[in-house]
Amino acid sequence: MFREIRLKDRAVNDEKTIEIITKGSYGVLSTIGKDGYPYRVPLNYTYFGNCICFHCAQAGHKLENINFNKKVSFCVVTKSDVLGNEFDTDYESAIAFGKATVVTDDSEKMDILLSVLNKYSADYLKAGKNYIKKNRDETKVIKMKIEHLSGKAHE
Repeated sequence: MFREIRLKDRAVNDEKTIEIITKGSYGVLSTIGKDGYPYRVPLNYTYFGNCICFHCAQAGHKLENINFNKKVSFCVVTKSDVLGNEFDTDYESAIAFGKATVVTDDSEKMDILLSVLNKYSADYLKAGKNYIKKNRDETKVIKMKIEHLSGKAHE
């Protein structure tokens, strides 16, 4: 069902792939809409409970697409250094495929939001927790359960 990496010498093991996903500062979510067009959007995320999780508004393009088709992909690039004189690039990247769902359990939603807070604003936990409390009801949390994962690197 899922394709294998073509350049197998650049494939990295699962542990390294998870490391790439964990350390990435943003990723690109890809969805498909009712109109058949792909929609890709960069977003902040957290790797939580073997899933990729992110938050968003109560409505919008990505939610419409996820409601239409839960199958999504997510790409993270943590390194991309063009080597012009070698006609090559040093890179690290990972791609995950899975199904995205809205988190409905309040406890899980809060745990994921705290994971996002710890990843991006660890120096501002008190203010961040207040921000989460204030905006929690206006925020949706999406969890992408990973079905297939691959990583590549060239150094």
